[in-house]
Order: sequence, then C-alpha cells, then structure tokens
Amino acid sequence: MDFELTEEQRAFAQTAREFALAEFAPHAARWDAEAIFPKEAIAKAGELGFCGLYAPESIEGLALPRLDATLVFEEMAAVDPSTTAFITIHNMATWMLGTWGGPAVRERWGADLTSGRKLASYCLTEPGAGSDAGSLKTRAELQGHEYVINGGKAFISGAGSTDVLVLMARTGGGGPGGISAIAVPADAPGISYGKKEHKMGWNSQPTRTISFDNVRVPAENLLGQEGEGFRIAMKGLDGGRINIATCSVGAAQGALDAARRYLHERQQFGKPLASFQALQFKLADMATELVAARQMVRMAASKLDAGHADASTYCAMAKRFATDAGFTVCNDALQLHGGYGYLSEFPLERLVRDARVHQILEGTNEIMRMIVARKLLEGDSDIR
Repeated sequence: MDFELTEEQRAFAQTAREFALAEFAPHAARWDAEAIFPKEAIAKAGELGFCGLYAPESIEGLALPRLDATLVFEEMAAVDPSTTAFITIHNMATWMLGTWGGPAVRERWGADLTSGRKLASYCLTEPGAGSDAGSLKTRAELQGHEYVINGGKAFISGAGSTDVLVLMARTGGGGPGGISAIAVPADAPGISYGKKEHKMGWNSQPTRTISFDNVRVPAENLLGQEGEGFRIAMKGLDGGRINIATCSVGAAQGALDAARRYLHERQQFGKPLASFQALQFKLADMATELVAARQMVRMAASKLDAGHADASTYCAMAKRFATDAGFTVCNDALQLHGGYGYLSEFPLERLVRDARVHQILEGTNEIMRMIVARKLLEGDSDIR
C-alpha cells in the first residue's frame, strides 16, 4: 500500500494549484457576492484538460483515473469550492456522454465538452424525487425516430447557462428499470427554465428548475440502451460522491491554511494566538480530521479505479465522512478567526457556506449511511 503520489501526480496537482490561484483566487469572492457564473474561467480550466479529466479519449478526454482527478479538484476547491463543484458535475455528465453516447452524440458534443467550450448539466433530481431517484416521473416517449419528453427537474446546477442536459427520464414502467438516459440540447424548443434560486452558498453556479413540454430529440441521443439510465446514473454518482467529497477536502484545506496564517498574525494579551495551547489543540484536531478524510477519499477513488466489488460502499463512506469532516474544519477555522471570520473580506464564511451543501447533494449523508449499513448487514460483506 503506497500513500505517496508519483512525480506526475504531484506535477498535475501543482498545475491545478497554480491555475486556481491565478484564475479563481482574485475573483471568487466577487463571483459569490454577485452570483456570477464564470464560464470564461471554466473554459480556461478546459484548456488544461480539467473539463474532461476522466472522460474517454474518444471524445478527447484525458481518461485519467479517478484518484488523479481528485488531486486536481482538491487544489481548485481549496480556493473556490463552488466553481470547482460545478466543474466536477460537468466532468461527470461529460464522462457519461462519452462513455454511453453513440457516434452522433459524441461527435456533436464530445470535444466541445472536454475542452470547456461547451458545458453540461446533469438532470436527475425532481421536485418529488430526490433521495428516491428511482421514482422520477419525467417521461420520454419514443415516437418514430424521436423521443418526446415531458416533465420537470429541480436543483439543476448550471441550468439555463449550459449547452447540453444529460437527462434521466422514464421510457418504460415504474421503478429504476424503466429509466433511460438521454442527451438533450439545452436550447431545444419546449424547454423552459425557472428563476435562478437564491442559495446559502454555491453562488458562482446558477441553480434552476427545468420544464420539458413536448421536447423532441432524436432517438440516437439515447445513452446506452433503454432501461439502463438508472444504472448509468448510479455509476455516475459513485464518482460524483468522490468528487464532492474531494471538494470538501479542498475547502477544508483552504480553511486550515487560512487559520494557520491567522494564528501567527493575530495577537491577543500581548502574544500571537498561535502560542495558546487550546488553539494549538484545535488546529491539530482539524489537521487530523482533514488528513483522515483525504485518505478515505483517495482509498475510495482507488477502489473505484480498480473495479472493486464494494467500490460503491467505499464511495458512500468517503462522501459521508469527508463532507462532514470538511464542513467541521471550515466551521472551526471560522471560529478561530473570531469576528473576522464572519466578515466577507475573509474567505472563511464563503468556505463554510459552500461546504455545507456537500452534506446534502449527491445523496444526503443519511442516504450514505443507509448504503453502508445495507452492505454491512449482507452475509458476504467484506468492508474493512
């Protein structure tokens, strides 16, 4: 078991760190305050391959292991978790399109998505189907050589500002087996977008509802086969859970770094805060939780890369632990800053707000516990 990164991995992480400091750091606070979706900065990330990290080479993706992708996402999230989280969602949708899309779909969107010239949204959640994704009601009826789509989606990242929607819709009967995945042009006639939601965090990416009213798309836009959509969605979410856990690790690292600097700079009672043992202990606990979360995420990514039979369970455990620990580290870092941590001039309040939603999306942490418990209670479970 080797915990050391290769020279190539370290170089890749360093590139991501330098990119984030140059392109995200000067603007992240303004993007958050003014709810700006920084498509130009995301396109620059695409120029480095960061919009198609694990997408297949057939659509000009880098086809990297999930472990390597976490290194990039962590470095960027340390500066701007919100923008990075959208890039991870785009990566997931792009990977789905490149893996299961037919030649026409890959030709139309593939290279533009991996380059960041165009962006993708992932459309699974509905007003009445959140944790119970298998009960979704958006329907796609095959009529001749077209699917006719009716229904609605909710909480869709990038909605109204992206170019393609990777949509989960019901093409068959009830339950997960009746769901299919379809690539839908985001500007197709019959699509309408709701208002941009006002959120606690993640303000640099728009979130809207989407309505489909007799939207027609070619049958060749089907990803995989009919009835495979739920399986595709769950495979995507294994990686998505690693991605969002990594964003929490990154946010926590950014918060920890800020706290370390502040403890040296700020003085009270005639000496720097770093000299107070109680604060030293707090910082030590934060670092310990962060390292544990990082290693759990990387182990889960390695399990997914290896095709381990219990990879989904490890992804769920990593997502639960890292998003809880990451939020706590960010919150503790804010506390160490005292009143200054509550001011928008410091990054802590933004990191706390952005990290909080990670405990909810890609499957709530309560659902993660259900996944893990179900596996543990099976007779052949070998989770260790």
